[in-house]
Amino acid sequence: MDILFLLVPLSVVLVLAILAGLWWAVERGQFEGIEQEASRILQDD
Repeated sequence: MDILFLLVPLSVVLVLAILAGLWWAVERGQFEGIEQEASRILQDD
């Protein structure tokens, strides 16, 4: 039971870190223009 006092806050911190990383990526435009990159890999240069 004592381990829950460690694991629950640790999992909450991990979820917050993941959400912060996702928010940072969206704000910096990492997910803009996904369609162009998908078609670029199929085209010959």
